Amino acid sequence: MIGSLARSFSREEPAAPEPFNAPLFRSLIERIPEDERWVVLDLGAVCPRVISLFGGHRCRLDIADVGLGLAALERPLESPDLRKAAEALLPELHAEAADLVLCWDTLNYLNRDALTALMARIHDRCRPGTLVHALICYSDSQMPVEPGHYVPQDDGSLVNATDCNEQRDAPRYSPEDLTLCMQGYSIDRAMLLSNGMQEFLFRL
Repeated sequence: MIGSLARSFSREEPAAPEPFNAPLFRSLIERIPEDERWVVLDLGAVCPRVISLFGGHRCRLDIADVGLGLAALERPLESPDLRKAAEALLPELHAEAADLVLCWDTLNYLNRDALTALMARIHDRCRPGTLVHALICYSDSQMPVEPGHYVPQDDGSLVNATDCNEQRDAPRYSPEDLTLCMQGYSIDRAMLLSNGMQEFLFRL
């Protein structure tokens, strides 16, 4: 079952990008129980491979495509409009709390106030123990101007299928930055990947 406010994303297998190993993402897929229902909140764009991946399990997949509304989050943290804008980017609230949140690289595109506001709204939709996966720019000072489109591969690796060549400064958030902005979350595991990104698994 899929709830979505998102764009369609049909380019599943671009020729140029190389897969990169994402051990924490793979570990999440491996731990999805066969006999329990999971609710997954995906902050990325609609990706058929992601739909197929979770469709093979007893999962509800809610897709937000937060990248569409990044400009709406450029407000001070104390502004009540920031809370409303963050809530508006998320799918319609339903009775089932999320078990897994996929941020992909979206957090890199939020300033500290926006990151705090969005993750607080997501926190309200999760149960204790919910897992949150994120890819954070670490080694490179530049990143594409738009969030990536991450396509899971059969071996658990990921391909970033974005075709955006224009660059912008990367915030290069440290674990301490993320902990300060994400109240109620703790770092469960973190790994530096071969592509220079840091892969995080947070837990509520």
